[in-house]
Amino acid sequence: MKAIKRHKEIIELVQTHGFVSTEELVERFDVSPQTIRRDLNELAEANKLRRNHGGATITSSSENSSYHTRQVSQQGEKEAIAQSLAEHIPDGATLFIDIGTTPEAVARALVKRHNHLRIVTNNINVATIMMAKPDFKVILAGGEVRNKDGGVTGEATLDFISQFRLDFGILGISGIDFDGSLLDFDYHEVRVKRAIIENSRCVFLPVDHSKFGRNAMIKLGSMADVDLVITDQAPPKEIEQFAKIHDITLQVTG
Repeated sequence: MKAIKRHKEIIELVQTHGFVSTEELVERFDVSPQTIRRDLNELAEANKLRRNHGGATITSSSENSSYHTRQVSQQGEKEAIAQSLAEHIPDGATLFIDIGTTPEAVARALVKRHNHLRIVTNNINVATIMMAKPDFKVILAGGEVRNKDGGVTGEATLDFISQFRLDFGILGISGIDFDGSLLDFDYHEVRVKRAIIENSRCVFLPVDHSKFGRNAMIKLGSMADVDLVITDQAPPKEIEQFAKIHDITLQVTG
């Protein structure tokens, strides 16, 4: 493959997934690591992407990819992660479910195999998925509805969530930095995520590997705020080490 065509595909991959690792690109294009590093350096110099430790990420940290793009990105991985997370939720539990396509995958997994759950959510898509189960009780937070993805945010949402103390909080996240920081794009959404963390007895973070090292402008906390991280591939060594130091359970799906 000629370099110009490879560069075009690399840019498309980064735009779709937010972050791609050097190892993934080496395997995809069947070239040497040196070739991929040279490609990434050239694209970074042209401001087409942002060079990162172990790979590359999007140049903008202020805007997320579209909801439709996130729906189809890493779809199989998200479903596998969701199935694994569902195994940690007992029947009869109470839980928050956050905004995001991965939390929506978790909702679908819970509908298939669980009974008598009580769910509080600020995600209209999650409410729609889970209301189909007659023995589930679904409580939808009030607030401003975003037409781009069905997320509900705002002061009313914060006040509503703060009324509860539930067994589990299921978070969605846009990126995890190499120092363990949890990152997102929307300040209002981040405040709601903090409320979910603070009002959950146990916090679960389902996240596919493309989120490791991904760039986003707002820090909502760190992995130390989370009890369990479930992902589809082993994270970079820095993130893995952070999890060990802070006694965070890290589960990689089979």
